[in-house]
Amino acid sequence: MTTSVTIDFVSDVVCPWCALGATALEQAIENVAGEVSVELTYKPFELNPNMPPEGEKAVEHLMRKYGRTAEDVASGKKMQIERGAAIGFKFDLEKRSHFYNTFDAHRLLLWALEEGRQVALKKILLRAYFSEGQNPSDQQTLVRLAGEAGLDEAQARNVLESGAFADEVRELEEFYRQRGINSVPAMVLNGRHLVSGSQSVEYYEQMLRQMATASAEA
Repeated sequence: MTTSVTIDFVSDVVCPWCALGATALEQAIENVAGEVSVELTYKPFELNPNMPPEGEKAVEHLMRKYGRTAEDVASGKKMQIERGAAIGFKFDLEKRSHFYNTFDAHRLLLWALEEGRQVALKKILLRAYFSEGQNPSDQQTLVRLAGEAGLDEAQARNVLESGAFADEVRELEEFYRQRGINSVPAMVLNGRHLVSGSQSVEYYEQMLRQMATASAEA
Protein backbone atom coordinates (compact mmCIF):
# COMPACT_ATOMS: atom_id res chain seq x y z
CA MET A 1 0.00 0.00 0.00
CA THR A 2 1.33 3.43 -0.96
CA THR A 3 0.77 6.68 0.90
CA SER A 4 0.20 9.93 -0.97
CA VAL A 5 2.24 13.10 -0.51
CA THR A 6 1.54 16.38 -2.28
CA ILE A 7 4.38 18.75 -3.18
CA ASP A 8 4.06 22.33 -4.36
CA PHE A 9 7.49 23.14 -5.79
CA VAL A 10 7.92 26.91 -5.94
CA SER A 11 10.63 27.75 -8.45
CA ASP A 12 11.79 29.62 -11.54
CA VAL A 13 13.07 28.18 -14.81
CA VAL A 14 16.20 30.39 -14.75
CA CYS A 15 17.18 29.37 -11.22
CA PRO A 16 20.10 26.90 -11.22
CA TRP A 17 19.37 25.71 -7.69
CA CYS A 18 15.80 25.01 -8.77
CA ALA A 19 17.14 22.87 -11.62
CA LEU A 20 19.29 20.94 -9.15
CA GLY A 21 16.44 20.57 -6.67
CA ALA A 22 13.93 19.46 -9.30
CA THR A 23 16.36 16.88 -10.70
CA ALA A 24 17.18 15.49 -7.25
CA LEU A 25 13.51 15.38 -6.29
CA GLU A 26 12.62 13.55 -9.50
CA GLN A 27 15.17 10.85 -8.66
CA ALA A 28 13.95 10.63 -5.06
CA ILE A 29 10.37 10.17 -6.28
CA GLU A 30 11.53 7.34 -8.54
CA ASN A 31 13.42 5.74 -5.65
CA VAL A 32 10.36 5.64 -3.37
CA ALA A 33 7.94 4.47 -6.04
CA GLY A 34 5.79 1.70 -4.59
CA GLU A 35 6.11 3.19 -1.11
CA VAL A 36 5.05 6.78 -1.65
CA SER A 37 2.77 8.26 -4.30
CA VAL A 38 3.77 11.86 -5.01
CA GLU A 39 1.55 14.52 -6.56
CA LEU A 40 4.02 17.17 -7.77
CA THR A 41 2.93 20.62 -8.93
CA TYR A 42 5.24 23.43 -9.99
CA LYS A 43 4.29 26.89 -8.73
CA PRO A 44 5.56 30.19 -10.18
CA PHE A 45 8.28 32.43 -8.80
CA GLU A 46 10.03 35.11 -10.88
CA LEU A 47 13.62 35.86 -9.94
CA ASN A 48 13.60 38.86 -12.26
CA PRO A 49 10.05 40.17 -12.74
CA ASN A 50 11.29 43.52 -14.06
CA MET A 51 13.80 42.12 -16.53
CA PRO A 52 13.54 43.81 -19.97
CA PRO A 53 12.66 41.67 -23.01
CA GLU A 54 16.27 41.46 -24.20
CA GLY A 55 17.41 40.10 -20.84
CA GLU A 56 20.72 40.88 -19.17
CA LYS A 57 24.12 39.27 -19.58
CA ALA A 58 24.48 36.56 -16.96
CA VAL A 59 27.80 37.52 -15.38
CA GLU A 60 26.95 41.22 -15.22
CA HIS A 61 23.53 40.39 -13.79
CA LEU A 62 24.92 38.22 -11.00
CA MET A 63 27.55 40.80 -10.12
CA ARG A 64 25.03 43.65 -10.08
CA LYS A 65 22.16 41.89 -8.30
CA TYR A 66 24.13 40.01 -5.67
CA GLY A 67 27.24 42.16 -5.32
CA ARG A 68 29.52 39.33 -6.47
CA THR A 69 32.93 39.56 -8.06
CA ALA A 70 33.73 37.86 -11.34
CA GLU A 71 35.70 35.28 -9.32
CA ASP A 72 32.64 34.63 -7.14
CA VAL A 73 30.51 34.07 -10.22
CA ALA A 74 33.06 31.66 -11.72
CA SER A 75 33.26 29.71 -8.46
CA GLY A 76 29.48 29.47 -8.25
CA LYS A 77 29.23 28.21 -11.82
CA LYS A 78 31.86 25.54 -11.12
CA MET A 79 29.91 24.35 -8.07
CA GLN A 80 26.64 24.18 -10.01
CA ILE A 81 28.24 22.26 -12.88
CA GLU A 82 29.76 19.73 -10.47
CA ARG A 83 26.55 19.25 -8.51
CA GLY A 84 24.60 18.87 -11.72
CA ALA A 85 27.00 16.28 -13.11
CA ALA A 86 26.68 14.24 -9.90
CA ILE A 87 22.92 13.79 -10.47
CA GLY A 88 22.87 13.74 -14.27
CA PHE A 89 21.88 17.34 -15.04
CA LYS A 90 24.08 19.12 -17.56
CA PHE A 91 24.85 22.79 -17.05
CA ASP A 92 26.41 24.51 -20.06
CA LEU A 93 26.78 27.96 -18.53
CA GLU A 94 28.69 29.31 -21.49
CA LYS A 95 25.58 28.84 -23.61
CA ARG A 96 23.45 30.28 -20.80
CA SER A 97 24.61 33.79 -21.68
CA HIS A 98 21.69 35.84 -20.30
CA PHE A 99 19.05 35.98 -17.61
CA TYR A 100 15.50 36.55 -18.88
CA ASN A 101 12.03 37.32 -17.66
CA THR A 102 10.01 34.13 -17.18
CA PHE A 103 6.41 35.33 -16.81
CA ASP A 104 5.28 33.73 -20.09
CA ALA A 105 7.00 30.47 -19.19
CA HIS A 106 5.05 30.37 -15.93
CA ARG A 107 1.79 31.05 -17.77
CA LEU A 108 2.54 28.15 -20.08
CA LEU A 109 3.37 25.88 -17.14
CA LEU A 110 -0.02 26.56 -15.54
CA TRP A 111 -1.74 25.68 -18.80
CA ALA A 112 0.41 22.53 -19.06
CA LEU A 113 -0.80 21.54 -15.59
CA GLU A 114 -4.37 21.52 -16.87
CA GLU A 115 -3.22 19.42 -19.81
CA GLY A 116 -1.41 16.90 -17.59
CA ARG A 117 2.04 17.73 -19.00
CA GLN A 118 3.44 20.24 -16.52
CA VAL A 119 6.24 18.10 -15.11
CA ALA A 120 7.38 17.18 -18.63
CA LEU A 121 7.36 20.82 -19.75
CA LYS A 122 9.23 22.00 -16.65
CA LYS A 123 11.99 19.48 -17.27
CA ILE A 124 12.28 20.55 -20.90
CA LEU A 125 12.37 24.25 -19.99
CA LEU A 126 15.18 23.71 -17.49
CA ARG A 127 17.19 21.69 -20.00
CA ALA A 128 16.55 24.19 -22.80
CA TYR A 129 17.82 27.10 -20.71
CA PHE A 130 20.67 25.61 -18.71
CA SER A 131 21.99 22.97 -21.12
CA GLU A 132 21.23 24.62 -24.47
CA GLY A 133 21.11 28.36 -23.75
CA GLN A 134 17.63 28.88 -25.21
CA ASN A 135 15.57 31.95 -24.33
CA PRO A 136 12.56 31.12 -22.11
CA SER A 137 11.03 34.55 -22.67
CA ASP A 138 10.74 34.07 -26.45
CA GLN A 139 7.23 32.94 -27.34
CA GLN A 140 8.25 31.02 -30.46
CA THR A 141 10.77 29.09 -28.38
CA LEU A 142 8.14 28.36 -25.74
CA VAL A 143 5.69 27.08 -28.36
CA ARG A 144 8.30 24.71 -29.79
CA LEU A 145 9.28 23.46 -26.33
CA ALA A 146 5.62 22.88 -25.50
CA GLY A 147 5.45 20.64 -28.56
CA GLU A 148 8.48 18.70 -27.29
CA ALA A 149 6.58 18.15 -24.04
CA GLY A 150 3.69 16.55 -25.91
CA LEU A 151 1.45 19.62 -25.89
CA ASP A 152 -0.45 21.05 -28.83
CA GLU A 153 1.63 23.88 -30.31
CA ALA A 154 -1.35 25.79 -31.70
CA GLN A 155 -2.99 25.80 -28.29
CA ALA A 156 0.28 26.83 -26.65
CA ARG A 157 0.53 29.77 -29.07
CA ASN A 158 -3.04 30.79 -28.27
CA VAL A 159 -2.29 30.71 -24.54
CA LEU A 160 0.75 32.93 -24.95
CA GLU A 161 -0.81 35.40 -27.39
CA SER A 162 -4.04 35.73 -25.40
CA GLY A 163 -2.43 36.53 -22.06
CA ALA A 164 -4.17 33.53 -20.48
CA PHE A 165 -3.14 32.54 -16.94
CA ALA A 166 -1.54 35.93 -16.27
CA ASP A 167 -3.80 36.65 -13.30
CA GLU A 168 -3.27 33.14 -11.94
CA VAL A 169 0.52 33.51 -12.06
CA ARG A 170 0.39 36.84 -10.22
CA GLU A 171 -2.02 35.50 -7.60
CA LEU A 172 0.13 32.47 -6.89
CA GLU A 173 3.30 34.55 -6.69
CA GLU A 174 1.63 36.86 -4.18
CA PHE A 175 0.24 33.90 -2.23
CA TYR A 176 3.72 32.47 -1.66
CA ARG A 177 5.30 35.88 -0.98
CA GLN A 178 2.75 36.47 1.76
CA ARG A 179 3.77 33.16 3.29
CA GLY A 180 7.39 34.20 3.51
CA ILE A 181 8.81 32.50 0.43
CA ASN A 182 11.26 35.05 -0.96
CA SER A 183 13.86 32.70 -2.46
CA VAL A 184 13.67 29.45 -4.37
CA PRO A 185 13.52 26.54 -4.61
CA ALA A 186 10.99 26.10 -1.84
CA MET A 187 8.73 23.10 -1.42
CA VAL A 188 5.49 22.88 0.52
CA LEU A 189 4.58 19.31 1.44
CA ASN A 190 0.99 18.32 2.16
CA GLY A 191 0.14 22.02 2.26
CA ARG A 192 1.95 22.55 5.58
CA HIS A 193 5.63 21.61 5.72
CA LEU A 194 8.23 23.88 4.12
CA VAL A 195 11.57 22.67 2.75
CA SER A 196 13.83 25.46 1.51
CA GLY A 197 16.81 25.29 -0.80
CA SER A 198 18.23 22.65 -3.10
CA GLN A 199 18.80 19.37 -1.27
CA SER A 200 20.29 15.97 -2.13
CA VAL A 201 18.48 12.96 -3.54
CA GLU A 202 18.99 11.18 -0.22
CA TYR A 203 17.53 14.09 1.74
CA TYR A 204 14.42 14.18 -0.44
CA GLU A 205 13.98 10.41 -0.15
CA GLN A 206 14.10 10.59 3.63
CA MET A 207 11.72 13.54 3.62
CA LEU A 208 9.18 11.72 1.44
CA ARG A 209 9.27 8.61 3.59
CA GLN A 210 8.86 10.67 6.76
CA MET A 211 5.92 12.58 5.31
CA ALA A 212 4.30 9.35 4.14
CA THR A 213 4.70 7.80 7.59
CA ALA A 214 3.24 10.86 9.27
CA SER A 215 0.29 10.87 6.86
CA ALA A 216 -0.38 7.17 7.45
CA GLU A 217 -0.36 7.66 11.22
CA ALA A 218 -2.58 10.73 11.21
